[in-house]
Amino acid sequence: MRSTDRRIVRMRLAAQRISASDLATPASVVRWMTAMQAQDFAGATWSIGLRLPGSTVADVDAAILDRSIVRSWPMRGTLHFVAAEDLRWMLSLTSERLVKGALARRAALGLDERLLEGARDASIAALEGGRILARDAMYEVFAGAGVSPDGQRGYHVLWYLSQTGTLCFGPPEGRQQTFVLAEEWIRNSRMLEREEALGEFVGRYFRSHGPASIRDFAWWSSTTLGDARVGLAVARDSLSSIERDGEPLYFAAGADPEPKRDGIRILPGFDEYLLGYQDRTPQLSAEHAERIVPGGNGMFQSTIVNDGLVVGTWRRTERARGVVVAAQPFSPLNATANKGFARESTAYARFLGAKLIESPS
Repeated sequence: MRSTDRRIVRMRLAAQRISASDLATPASVVRWMTAMQAQDFAGATWSIGLRLPGSTVADVDAAILDRSIVRSWPMRGTLHFVAAEDLRWMLSLTSERLVKGALARRAALGLDERLLEGARDASIAALEGGRILARDAMYEVFAGAGVSPDGQRGYHVLWYLSQTGTLCFGPPEGRQQTFVLAEEWIRNSRMLEREEALGEFVGRYFRSHGPASIRDFAWWSSTTLGDARVGLAVARDSLSSIERDGEPLYFAAGADPEPKRDGIRILPGFDEYLLGYQDRTPQLSAEHAERIVPGGNGMFQSTIVNDGLVVGTWRRTERARGVVVAAQPFSPLNATANKGFARESTAYARFLGAKLIESPS
């Protein structure tokens, strides 16, 4: 690994509060990260937990129940956790472009504006007053409004109504996803003027993900490069930069430019440490990319990270007596790394409230 990349990945570990954390609650983790990819619910809870040592999955569930964090589709057409108060202003920046980009998909599904607005009216009527409905019940609401949920139509309507600010996810009921009216569920939405919102978006991204490029931000946030540059101009005084291959990478002014070496970390498959960047080459060598995203299908494996570099994958298997955590390194781990993996596996099992019943020594 190049010395510049070594510095970059250690700074990213520190910025993302992986190598060390000063955060106190699940909501403070999500707020610090701005948004955390969350289509894999179980993995996303561990993404929060690993940045909050000593926490449990019950703590994350409580943050969802107390409405301090919510799950929705604010960026890239993909589910994320965000601090509840941030969802509205984020959608104000991303929604129009994402909805426009899905026009062809809606046409293919036979969903026009009349049907979508009918589904919206029916959803408001079904949910107002603080009601919570599971996904299947929402599909029944759509069907009652004349919008068949078959053939991915129901999923797309849920996405569209969430993307345009009417719905967000409510508290899960077992393995069932639920939906609520965003305006009722979120108590204190912030609404920012566009330029202020862009500046906050950019500044918080580089604070929590830097060093990173403006292209990384534009990809991550679903904004245009033009909007990203407007936000950068607003936030620039709070940022410093270094160069990689002639391109500036921005990070929070005052951040330690030479963090100490870090050890083994085990991250879930869609963690922001990889998903938070368009260019992941500092932390993931090209020769191993196929092992992390087999076939380039967008499904990211859980990763073992050693001092910022992805060195393998890991799997968990739940059994009646507890959880098995097994390493699949690209090359054999040395004794120190094996001890680190055992330590992290124990922390993961503790987070789940489960007994670790097998771990390499």
